[in-house]
Amino acid sequence: MPHFEYRGDALHAEGVPLATIAHTFGTPTYVYSRAALTDNFLAYANACRTNGRSDLDALVCYSVKSNSNLAVLNLLGKLGSGFDIVSGGELLRVIAAGGDPRKVIFSGVGKSRDEMNLALSHDILCFNVESIPELHRLNEVAAGLGKRARVSLRVNPDVDPKTHPYISTGLKDNKFGIAFEDALATYRVAAGLEHIEVTGIDCHIGSQLLDDAPLLEALDKVIELADRLHADGIVLHHLDIGGGIGITYDDEKPVAVADYLSRLFARIDRWRKEKYDGKPISVMFEPGRSIVGNAGVLLTEVQYLKHGATKNFAVVDAAMNDLMRPAMYEAWHGVQPVNQRAAKTKEYDVVGPVCESGDWLARGRQLSLEPGDLLAIMSAGAYGMTMASNYNTRGRAAEVLIDGEQFTLIRQRENPADLFALESIIPG
Repeated sequence: MPHFEYRGDALHAEGVPLATIAHTFGTPTYVYSRAALTDNFLAYANACRTNGRSDLDALVCYSVKSNSNLAVLNLLGKLGSGFDIVSGGELLRVIAAGGDPRKVIFSGVGKSRDEMNLALSHDILCFNVESIPELHRLNEVAAGLGKRARVSLRVNPDVDPKTHPYISTGLKDNKFGIAFEDALATYRVAAGLEHIEVTGIDCHIGSQLLDDAPLLEALDKVIELADRLHADGIVLHHLDIGGGIGITYDDEKPVAVADYLSRLFARIDRWRKEKYDGKPISVMFEPGRSIVGNAGVLLTEVQYLKHGATKNFAVVDAAMNDLMRPAMYEAWHGVQPVNQRAAKTKEYDVVGPVCESGDWLARGRQLSLEPGDLLAIMSAGAYGMTMASNYNTRGRAAEVLIDGEQFTLIRQRENPADLFALESIIPG
């Protein structure tokens, strides 16, 4: 992970020893690197410019669900990011962080009337619509406000992303999007609605993709549909290619963002020249994990070591409520000692204190440990804090942002009183 490295025996985030963060703010605590966030976002933005795109031709819309801390959103907004949201709450987060609603695209299969009202009132860039009933509801809500809703349809191309089934979103069996064979008819419905303005087409096939071949296959199907729409008199202004590029958790070798975008833009430019009359069409992306995943770690402290007949357990103060991915996906996260010691290692399962057998963070790791040692759970910047819960009445972790040799608490740790402050006892 760039910007997280050992200096001597001490693991640092940029110029700050992670032990300093743990001693200052306690554990568990999420720690993010500003430099890593910046580098990962600019990998997309610079690749767009390298391939001849201005800010009007390409828009990187960071996927808010991957990490929605206000400081993270504010930093990315200042770098020029748009935002991909899936709820009204995420829109309010973007606004609170200083983001521009006109650079927001609203995805998700279950948008409520209230969420549509909220988004229309802030004049968001586009709704990614996922069904005909949603189209009709959005048309009604927009009519009530005297507005026209800009939409793209999320088309399900039935392309296998070859990733974990829980984060695959582009197959026929998935709940997302409009079936490819139904898309043309659905666009015709959309084009006939008075308060709907068709502006684009959206496609997102899944997450943690290591190879761009499925993404380019999906692009080919999107282009095929765009040609059919063009022949039908429905002219698109943008292609939303979604996100999905993976990161290295263990020994994976994901495709480089620059290489993927170079191949993608080459196909789009060739198509525009040959079949789309050279008309300009902007391109949007929805990256999340590839921007923030390897920009963050979760710090935790070893509470107890349990040496059993068949397994050794390192019981830490972080748990499945802090980092759900291992319990939900059997996901692999690296585990690094914050301070290395030259001593014989043992194989440990790293587990939390939550009352579930599924409460584990890592299995079968070779570590040299003593109670009180600090560990860093690596590659935890994406879908860590946003999926955290208060199970077992555990407060969610603190969050800290590192900037060179400076650090800032960007979210306070929750305490038990925070968790039941909205609850009431029945009188009498």
